[in-house]
Amino acid sequence: MKIKNKFNESLDYEFHDSDNPWVVVIGHGVTAHKDRPLVLDTVQALRAANFSTFHFSFSGNGHSEGRFEDATISKELDDLDAVLSFLEGKKHIAYIGHSMGGAVGVLKAANDVRIQRLISHAGMVETQHFYTAEFGDLTPDNALMWDEPHCPLSSAFKKDLCETIASTAASIPHIRQAWLLLHGTQDSVVPISDSQKAHALCAHSEMVTIEGGDHLFNESARDDLLKITVEWLIRHTSSEA
Repeated sequence: MKIKNKFNESLDYEFHDSDNPWVVVIGHGVTAHKDRPLVLDTVQALRAANFSTFHFSFSGNGHSEGRFEDATISKELDDLDAVLSFLEGKKHIAYIGHSMGGAVGVLKAANDVRIQRLISHAGMVETQHFYTAEFGDLTPDNALMWDEPHCPLSSAFKKDLCETIASTAASIPHIRQAWLLLHGTQDSVVPISDSQKAHALCAHSEMVTIEGGDHLFNESARDDLLKITVEWLIRHTSSEA
């Protein structure tokens, strides 16, 4: 079954259904897609624990329709809304977001009760700071993100991260769902201070630091990330939401 956002763009996804009443939706980070190793390893760990999983590429990324230049946090919120509408009534929904996908999850969970559990893997909070640190010396519409040939830096992306969003901090106090934040101590892309700030703004959140973990939680940090993620979800989904 096709899932389309409000711009009539089809989203590339994979839905693995199990007898577990919970489905875990995984949203990737900037310049990524649903088939990146971090996403696939997360899916594999969740399936091994008998969770239903739903991983997808935001519009303009991977094999989803749309232009990469239009892939902003604001547009990805619309993509996630289409996913939640597809899953609504089928399962209880948990959401895991990495990096920019984490910012999408926070903004959506703050005003959408369909997300019943929330996990952030190195989630962005200060989006304007991220843009300035990573791309501030580049000219939008005339440069590439991290020299990735299929990832042009656009004015729309800059405006969304620096002006429309700027920070997710104002939304964080509105989150009522159980929320786990995981961040590596060696993350050079999204600073660990983003998760620390989010944790401080949400009294019922939990934060775990992954010693030595970089932004993609490579090597042994990946095992720690997945073990903590799955164990937390098992604890927090043992009874119906």
